[in-house]
Amino acid sequence: MKRDEGSNESPDAKEGVFKKKKWALYAVIGGVVLGLLGAGYWWFFMRGRVSTDDAYVVADIASISSRIKGTVSAVFVDNGQFVDKGRILIELDPQDYHVAEDKARAVVAQMQADVDSAALRVPLLDDQTKSQVQGAEASLEAAKYQVEVRNNQLAQLQKEHLSADADLAYAQKEYKRYEELYKHRSVSQEDRDRSLKRFNNAKSGLEALNDQAKGSKASIKAFEQQVRQSEAALQVARSNRKKVDIEVRQLESLKARRDQSRAELKQARLNLSYCTIKAPLSGCVAQRNVQVGDRLSVGQPIMAVVPLQVAYVEANFKETQLTHVRVGQPATITADIYPSHTYHGRVVGIAAGSGAAFSLLPPENATGNWVKVVRRVPVRIYLNEPPPPRYLLRVGLSLEVTIDIGNADKVVPEKERKKQDPA
Repeated sequence: MKRDEGSNESPDAKEGVFKKKKWALYAVIGGVVLGLLGAGYWWFFMRGRVSTDDAYVVADIASISSRIKGTVSAVFVDNGQFVDKGRILIELDPQDYHVAEDKARAVVAQMQADVDSAALRVPLLDDQTKSQVQGAEASLEAAKYQVEVRNNQLAQLQKEHLSADADLAYAQKEYKRYEELYKHRSVSQEDRDRSLKRFNNAKSGLEALNDQAKGSKASIKAFEQQVRQSEAALQVARSNRKKVDIEVRQLESLKARRDQSRAELKQARLNLSYCTIKAPLSGCVAQRNVQVGDRLSVGQPIMAVVPLQVAYVEANFKETQLTHVRVGQPATITADIYPSHTYHGRVVGIAAGSGAAFSLLPPENATGNWVKVVRRVPVRIYLNEPPPPRYLLRVGLSLEVTIDIGNADKVVPEKERKKQDPA
């Protein structure tokens, strides 16, 4: 029997080769299937999304400190305790500030009394000085009027004096003529006596007018003196009127000092109220480092209040991932502490610069050798609703954040962004 030249291999060897080819085919098919599954997963679940595990829980922590110096008399909270807004945290010994308030109140009362007294003096002094000015003006007008009247009388007397002087001269001449005629017995004694009587009457009239003129001149001098006195009194009264302005200014100064003392009283009351330190917001107490009897200084940190109920997420994405990230896009968050729970939120803001740009020592890329490093930019994300108490987030916890960037073309307006931002 002749053996076929092409059948040198045994049946077992052929079966092994077939099995290898079969498993190779299975491997290829499996790889294709896995590739298709991976592509399908990426297409249906990861396409249009960016993720990062460089994300942490952040909250706007309120640092509690004392606004005044004082000794701690009571502490009402401890670390980890939840407190509502307005809850009393610490009380300081208020005795010193009670004394300061009483002292400030006494100063206010004294200043108010001074103001009331000055307020009564001003109208009284105003009325008095007005009366003085009016009286001085009336006296001056009366004295001037009397001077004018006396000058008119003197002028009239001077006119009468001229007439009387002429009458006296005529009576004297007539008397001399009758005297000569009487010596020669040309006239009777009776005519001579009548001429003498007329002469004496004219002389007496002239002397009377001279006396009246002297009296008028004396009166004029007296009233002129009175005019000068009235003018001086008027000047004094007008000077006294300036005292009213001085009193008014003093009253304004007293009012200003009273207002200052009121402000000091208000500050004293504020300092007294600062003896009770309250929670500025609701949250959990942390970093309490104060005990009863401690002496606090102004601005000394004593504890912190963490508002966990309004905690938010700060995710640091690579700059290459932010191409299509927009404000308002939805985000899903998972925490390492609760891997089975998913939180939902939205993007509310993208930082103005990378974290390195705002670091204490920013990079100087323009000096030395430069190596390009992909920067990370903080993205702020707010939760759609507060986390349930069972899955409450703590500040600093690590998170994994995924942002849906499928609606990148929809840019949220600034007004809408402010409405969405609960801060």
